[in-house]
Amino acid sequence: MSNSGKVSVGIVGASGYGGVQLVRLLLDHPEVEVVYLGGDSSAGKDYGDLYPHLYNKVKTKIEPINLDAIASRCQVVFLGLPNGLACGFAPQLIAKGCKVLDLSADYRFKNLDTYTAWYKTEREDKDIASTAVYGLPELYREQIKNSSLIGCPGCYPTASLLALAPLLKQGLVLPETIIIDAKSGTSGGGRQGKINLLLAEADGSLGAYGVAKHRHTPEIEQICSDLARRDVKIQFTPHLIPMPRGILATVYGTLTDPGLVTDDIITVYKAFYRNSIFVEVLDKGIYPQTKWACSTNVGYIGIEVDPRTGRVIVMSAIDNLIKGQAGQAVQCLNIMMGWEENLGLPTLGFYP
Repeated sequence: MSNSGKVSVGIVGASGYGGVQLVRLLLDHPEVEVVYLGGDSSAGKDYGDLYPHLYNKVKTKIEPINLDAIASRCQVVFLGLPNGLACGFAPQLIAKGCKVLDLSADYRFKNLDTYTAWYKTEREDKDIASTAVYGLPELYREQIKNSSLIGCPGCYPTASLLALAPLLKQGLVLPETIIIDAKSGTSGGGRQGKINLLLAEADGSLGAYGVAKHRHTPEIEQICSDLARRDVKIQFTPHLIPMPRGILATVYGTLTDPGLVTDDIITVYKAFYRNSIFVEVLDKGIYPQTKWACSTNVGYIGIEVDPRTGRVIVMSAIDNLIKGQAGQAVQCLNIMMGWEENLGLPTLGFYP
């Protein structure tokens, strides 16, 4: 515990968009105290220089990454690092008694051969990786409660899996027919300068990327296979849309029972998510918009059945930086610590 009696928390990789979301959320969290902000290239800089809107709230510098120092001060550590780095840090932090929540892809995979094939990083932490729990609370809440290592999901998988889970769990859709068409705001590309994210490049344009080879594909397939209790392959195509934040995933699948109608599927979804305070299943004829979820940890789901084609269409809207990243990590922390799941998390954004 910190001197205040609160749980002491550190954030490694605090300078990125995911890091600053964590800082903002944890500053308002009644049970935690942020005692360490760490980074590599940003080490030594005042946090308020990186994010001037927090200048009067965060009077601390970014510190170098020193695992001994982190473990001596922190009970919980969030790792907001590029893929391939957390797997070198987490085993040491776990061994020193810290709880770890990783926001990269390093601990999302049960089969590390799959991770290596897609992320081109060899792993030497198989024992620790085998203890990691996939941090999607709506599906793995009970496992998260007893874990010390959480692999927080990607933003596209979060939106897509919230849309697909009830269909696959209840066997309502033919898995081989699943298509995910998803669109994300530019913050999903991170804070580092990239030509395709420049205003002149992205504004007024909409385009696909990572077609048939995006790294979130095997992550989505892994959880879909778990839900369906069989090997599942999906067609996933992401798009970049010129807005700062938000994801809309539109999912298509052929129903196993062509006699089902929209009201039937909505009933299934509302029952499936009846204990999930961060999922809003919308009534018939209401389709979600990303603006509704902006700056909140809520996912909005709309459903329609097309009787002409025998397909179900599920639309899922989230904030990619909150429910798709930092907010979901805090949600997992709340579950791990036995706190109320919504503690410190926003459920209503500003509109418009």
